[in-house]
Amino acid sequence: MIARVRTAVQKRAEGEKGFTLIELLVVIIIIGILAAIAIPAFLNQRQNGWEAQVQSDLKNAAIAAESYAVGNNGSYASLTEALLTTNGFRSTADVTVTVGTPTADAYTLTGRHARLGTATWTYSSATGVITP
Repeated sequence: MIARVRTAVQKRAEGEKGFTLIELLVVIIIIGILAAIAIPAFLNQRQNGWEAQVQSDLKNAAIAAESYAVGNNGSYASLTEALLTTNGFRSTADVTVTVGTPTADAYTLTGRHARLGTATWTYSSATGVITP
């Protein structure tokens, strides 16, 4: 009896090649679980990158505003987006930077990214801090 089982197992092992349906389903399930973990992490990294773009543009715009003030006797009173561009500011794609109502000694910049909806960041020259 044991000899018959051994020969049946040997014949089966010699004649069959490939994977069973269960083995294939297990592999597909594992790949699905890994994808479910990786995709949200990837999407969060994209959003973090867009936020970093806005913050970087606000810092660059602040440097351009300071350059403008150097040539304008230290006053920010007539600061505009066009004057930022004139003083070296170049906005990245999908990022919009606007100048608030500037005074002689202070200004605010507001930045937003087209892919982040209504989220905005604000730079205040009084504090030198970017706040979401």
